[in-house]
Amino acid sequence: MGKYIKFFLVGIFFGIILVKSEAVSWYRIFEMFKFQSFHMYGIIGSAVVTGIFLLTLARVLKLKTTENSYIKVPLKERGFKRYIIGGSIFGLGWALAGACPGPMYILIGTGALSILIVIAAALLGTFVYGLLREKLPH
Repeated sequence: MGKYIKFFLVGIFFGIILVKSEAVSWYRIFEMFKFQSFHMYGIIGSAVVTGIFLLTLARVLKLKTTENSYIKVPLKERGFKRYIIGGSIFGLGWALAGACPGPMYILIGTGALSILIVIAAALLGTFVYGLLREKLPH
């Protein structure tokens, strides 16, 4: 249990950053989907740029994971249609719930307990997907 405390602390730190940047705010998400504010696009864009920079740095410096393997990004399967459909479903859920999966748990910490309904629905959806996975096109 002790070796996982660092991940717990990083999660708390990440949660604080998301709350302070208003990335978990339903109003900010609503503004984003109505194209009324750059705030969320700035957060997402800076996260993408930071991720690209850090992955490139990890490759150049030959950094290793905790399992002692080199950090690399696996190649994605081809299939533009599946990403459009999956992204649309994810975006619709994000717009309806006002939160994507990570911030749903952060919102519990802020006292927004009504998000428990959304978490229950997300878990149910994941369970149903698991039941139907073999029958769905991938």
